Amino acid sequence: MNTQIKLLGISGSLRKGSYNTSLLKAASQLLPQDVSMDTFYLGDIPLYNADLDKPSASQRPPVVQEFRDMMTKADGLVICSPEYNYGIPGLLKNAIDWASRGEDSPLIGKPVAVMGATISLWGTVRMQLVFQNIFLYLNMKPVYKPEVLIAQAGNKFDDKGNLTDSTSLDLVRKKLEALKKLILHEREALVS
Repeated sequence: MNTQIKLLGISGSLRKGSYNTSLLKAASQLLPQDVSMDTFYLGDIPLYNADLDKPSASQRPPVVQEFRDMMTKADGLVICSPEYNYGIPGLLKNAIDWASRGEDSPLIGKPVAVMGATISLWGTVRMQLVFQNIFLYLNMKPVYKPEVLIAQAGNKFDDKGNLTDSTSLDLVRKKLEALKKLILHEREALVS
């Protein structure tokens, strides 16, 4: 059985100096053995328009098709996102809308790990809860434990955007290990 795992990492923030983009960078440095991760910048994806989302991939905007193709090739997703208005940022929700449509959706059944960092005390818990409806609808396979809810992020990243908090680093590492284990388990289930 192939043990190589390829992940796709997504930040739900466009802000320069984003804690969540820095969290994604930290995750890329804490990957388990035999795991690699590409990232995708969501800022170029247009607003969702069903008129442009036709069954033929050639009719979708090229950047959307590239995003969907990268998701298709990935064994799992790592999403690092802030919480806006107790929910998922519009940028990220828009990208999910593009990726979730059609029987060829690359999100259907996809293993996923969601993490978040915020300057508030709640650590993106509400944003992560909002994702549950999306996971249910698309039959995605989320990694629930450990939760990575980095509160008071200003105290846990240095001025260069490096995650320095040892507890947070350990939780990210464990979350990625759990995602790897889930992906390997899913592969075994397909074979048997």
